[in-house]
Formats: sequence, C-alpha cells, structure tokens
Amino acid sequence: MNNHVASKPATMKLKQTINPILLYFIHFMITLYTVVTYIPYYFLFETRQEKSNRIKAKPVNSKPESAYRSINSLDGLASVLYPGCDTLDKVFMYAKNKFKDKRLLGTREVLSEEDEIQPNGKIFKKVILGHYTWLSYEDVFLRALNFGNGLQTLGQKPKTNIAIFCETRAEWMIAAQACFMYNFQLVTLYATLGGPAIVHGLNETEVTNIITSKELLQTKLKDIVSLVPRLRHVITVDGKPPTWSEFPKGVIVHTMAAVQALGAKGSTENQPPSKPAPSDIAVIMYTSGSTGLPKGVMISHSNIIAGITGMAERIPGLGEEDVYIGYLPLAHVLELSAELVCLSHGCRIGYSAPQTLADQEIMDRIYKNVMNKVNEMSSFQRNLFILAYNYKMEQISKGHSTPLCDRFIFRKVRGLLGGNIRLLLCGGAPLSATTQRFMNICFCCPVGQGYGLTESSGAGTITEVWDYNTGRVGAPLVCCEIKLKNWEEGGYFNTDKPHPRGEILIGGQNVTMGYYKNEAKTKADFFEDENGQRWLCTGDVGEFDPDGCLKIIDRKKDLVKLQAGEYVSLGKVEAALKNLPLIDNICAYANSYHSYVIGFVVPNQKELTELARKKGLEGTWEELCNSCEMENEVLKVLSEAAVSASLEKFEIPVKIRLSPEPWTPETGLVTDAFKLKRKELKTHYQADIERMYGRK
Repeated sequence: MNNHVASKPATMKLKQTINPILLYFIHFMITLYTVVTYIPYYFLFETRQEKSNRIKAKPVNSKPESAYRSINSLDGLASVLYPGCDTLDKVFMYAKNKFKDKRLLGTREVLSEEDEIQPNGKIFKKVILGHYTWLSYEDVFLRALNFGNGLQTLGQKPKTNIAIFCETRAEWMIAAQACFMYNFQLVTLYATLGGPAIVHGLNETEVTNIITSKELLQTKLKDIVSLVPRLRHVITVDGKPPTWSEFPKGVIVHTMAAVQALGAKGSTENQPPSKPAPSDIAVIMYTSGSTGLPKGVMISHSNIIAGITGMAERIPGLGEEDVYIGYLPLAHVLELSAELVCLSHGCRIGYSAPQTLADQEIMDRIYKNVMNKVNEMSSFQRNLFILAYNYKMEQISKGHSTPLCDRFIFRKVRGLLGGNIRLLLCGGAPLSATTQRFMNICFCCPVGQGYGLTESSGAGTITEVWDYNTGRVGAPLVCCEIKLKNWEEGGYFNTDKPHPRGEILIGGQNVTMGYYKNEAKTKADFFEDENGQRWLCTGDVGEFDPDGCLKIIDRKKDLVKLQAGEYVSLGKVEAALKNLPLIDNICAYANSYHSYVIGFVVPNQKELTELARKKGLEGTWEELCNSCEMENEVLKVLSEAAVSASLEKFEIPVKIRLSPEPWTPETGLVTDAFKLKRKELKTHYQADIERMYGRK
C-alpha cells in the first residue's frame, strides 16, 4: 500500500499572475535582501533546519521490533511532574502553594445574546461578551475543597463514581479538582452525547450524583432522568433551574454554590479525610466512540500525571506569562490534559466556547476561509500576498525567519486569532501538510501536532516547536515508548525499507487501566510485557523517520478490501480530498461486494453556489445538493484533486452524494472530536449507497 508523505514546499506554493519582468526584478530584490540578512543570522543563530535535523528518538536496541524512546528518556521513562507529587491532589497543592495569588481560571462576562440568521436560514445565538473575571489558585483551591466536602455531606463516598455532564467552563475544573482531592472517581460524559449514550454511561457506572448545567438539565437530562434509577442528587453549576412536575421523586436538585456552602459549614479542615493513592482511579472517561455505545476508559492518578509530565516537557517556556484558551470539551482527554499541564505550571486558563470564537476556528476551515479572501483581493494585493507567502515558505523550509513579512504582510491574518499566539497545538485528527504550513506562515508561530488516545491518557507524541516539517506527529514523549507491530493484511512490516512501518503500540505509565466493566475489550487492546510494562495496541498504523519522528499513515479499521482484491484506506482517500475549498467534509465508503469507492460530501455552500452559477444551474441549496448535474461537477473536481494527490485509480470515488446538512456531533454523524462515525453515516446514507451501487 502507498504511504503518506509530507508535501514538499514547491508543491504547496501559491500560483501568481504577474508581469515576468516585474517578477524578475522583485525576485532580485528578495534575493539581495535575503543575502544581506542571512550573513549575521548565520553567525549568530543556530537555524531551525539544524535543530530539525537532530535525532529526536532512537530504538532502544537493534531488533526491528524495538521500541523507540525520546533521546531525553533513553535511560528511563519519566512518570512524575514534581518530586513527591504522585497524585493529582498533590500536583494541585504544589501549584497552589507556588502560585498562590496568581490568576488561574477566567470566565468572560456575557453582556447579551442575539439571534443571527445564517445563509442557510438557520438561527444561531450570537453571544456578546465583556471582560474576563479571574479566580486565583487560592480561590479555586478553597472552592474545590468546600465543594468536595459538600458532596461528601450529600453522601458521596471515596472510590465511588460521580458524573460530570457539563460544558467546558471554570466550574468543570473546580468540580474535577474537588473529586481528585476527595478520591471520588469522576465519570466524564460529552455534553453533546445523545440520550441513549448518556443513560448507558450513567447506569453502567451506577452514579447517584451528577454535576451539570441548567441548560443541559433542561435540554437533555430532564427527558432521561427517569431511566437512571440510582440518581439521587443533581448539582447545577450555574444557578437554580426551574422545577418540573414530572421530575422523579427522590431526585433533589442543588446548586454548586449551595453544595459549597454546605461543605464550608461542615468542616474547617484543610485536608480531606481520604487521600487517593497513585493507582486509584481518577477519571472514568467515556469516549465518543466512532462505533456503538461509548466505552469508559479507567484512568488512574499515575496515568494522568505521567501523561502531563510528557506533554509539559515538549512545550518550552511554559509559565506564568502564558494564557491558554480553553474551549474544547473537557470531557476529551486532550483538553483535560492540556489544562492540567497549564494549571501545574502557573498558566492562566481563559474559558471560551467554539461559538464565541471565529466560526472558522478549526484549522482546516481557517485555511479555506483565508484563501477565499485572498482570491477576492485586487490583483496587486493578491500577488503581493502570494509572493510573500511563497518567499516565507522557502525561508521556513531552510530554517530561517522572515520578520518583515511577518510585520507587514501577515499581521492582519495573525490578528484573526488576537495577534498574540505563541504556540498552536493540534490533536484529535491529522492536520494536512498544506494547512499546517499555511498556519506556520500566516500566524507566524509554530504549529505542533500531537498523537495520543484516551487509552494512553492523551500522551504519545508531540512535535518539537522548532521542527517545521509537515505530515508527522513528532517523537515519543519522555513518559512513553512506541514500537511498531507487523500487520500482514495491510502489508506493513517493521522491517520495511527505508522506513519501518506497522501498528503503533504505546508503552509506559501513561497507558491506562482498561475499559470499565469490559474485560474482553481490555484484553484485546492492552497487554503487559515480561517486565511488567503496560502496552496499548492503538489500531493506528505508523512509520518512523530516521530522526525518530512518527507519521500516522493508516488505520486498521479504515482498510477495506474491494471485490477485485485491492485494499483501500478510506482515511487516506479523505485526507487527500478534504482540503479542497469546495469540500467542508467528506466520508469515503466501500465494501468487498463492489469494485469501486463512493463518497458522501458536505459541500461548501459558497463554493458550490458559485460552481452552479458558472455551469448555469439554479435552485435552492437543497435542490443543488440533490442535483445529479452538481454531483457530476463536484465529482470532476474531486477526481482531478485525487490524481494530483497520487491516489491510485481504484481509490478515487466513482460516485458521490452531496449533503445539504453539515455533520455535527448533534446530528450523531461525527464524534465530539469531529471524527467520522462510519457506522452511523452508513445507516444515514443507506438509500444513497444502494443507489450509487446500482441496486435501485
């Protein structure tokens, strides 16, 4: 099978239309400027290219199946962030004592809300926000201490489960710290989960208490509370909700403030009576799995601490001057880990929400929207931007900086994210090479990629900030090691040349305890070696570069064998096509009963409407998406892009279905991390699958 390769700078350059003589003169001036500025830079600074070429990880022995470790942990894996801080309550106590009066959690004041009508007729609530109000480390500690004691007064016992079903906000972190202090096992559920998944998680963990918000209580919990018979106490983080006559008897609704007041009255002690051990469960995190009901991953205190120890080592200069924007779901291991890293290093965490950030906050969408605006510029502005873009791309590939371009050309684009971004980190889904390079150039800061799973406490790899290579996720973190296991069916072997390839296995103290009440799945995905080290079989396929950095090149679950025997990686097909301006989202589909690939596509409304205009086609948005003519026109664009991306002929979708509705977690077609739910998509588009495969 073909593996993914990082795009070369020349293939990612933008095309310009400018007078050849003028272009020659401009290139001469650029060359002159580059030579003049390069001389002092050469003698005074080590280039990023030199840093990038360094070895970052090595195999621990010469065997093909050998694990790779970071060069900073060859002699032993790291597992503790601070000496003696082997549980999360100790980590917070250490940070509280060190940064006592410093600001920690910030919430923006909501000034007003107004309805905003979208082009497709939908109404979104636009939130007008004021300034941040902050809680210090001491404030957060006292609120968490009182909340934990209040929960104890309500009957919550150490080592028993308590659920949090709430949006990302300061109260979420305060509640989590309370649970860590009092050794309550925190069950996390995505705020966007559907009713059956919520009921499954709450009943499987047998919780009696749940922490939530007024909105989620009204919109989701109210309808299912009768299906959770053990539930006794509902605590809302944001005030008293209205009461309902149909609310089951025996279930009492409290506010977080009332529980904190109860805890403050009940005890004046600074230490909780029951302290956790490193091996105790800190979190049972329910994944928004891409197949079936969510699974609860049991994560111990030592698992999380090992994970955040590895992450923190890869982020240079992290400290009191930094501010982290918290807006991803805290029920996702990446967000929880990132915030715990920040909390332990004196950083401020300012809470926001996806709705209050730019609509194009997701990186691939930022890329598309900025490039659309570039295309709308005047010829002079567009060519100036393109010249600067291509020049900076060349300089970045050589490891050089471009202060003049940053200041005069990319300042406005950088301002889209406030203008103060020091570092962007991307996880969850792979970031395309084109988008990553665009972010490097236009936002004038490193864009790191990371790789990890809930089952590895979010830890695995993160790229170095000075490594501007694209298409890879970095070297193993100091808390873990990674090895590649042969996968014969996919044709991947750790003896492959020039790069070893295979299924990614992660080992270390960050590897979690397994799945809650699911021993069979735990045995399938986890194992211990002869040295007692725990390993996770990820199901992802990777390869190691000579410098020890990992690339994710395939996914075992995404591999489909066509009727004629060819293997198709659906993820590879999607990665090659999803960055087209015409495409907002795409799902490739195939099965072994047919000889070709098909696809479901969420088109970009602006781009599709413009394409229809050029082809002389008219109609409403739904009519355009249901038009056979438009399907064929989009298919032509996809086919051209697929050929340019070097997809094999059998990998290129032959037929597609255009979807007028976007795929969101609320529709159930993608996870909360916006990964495709293939089973749900197949069910949703079953009639179209039959049509495209000629059964109707």
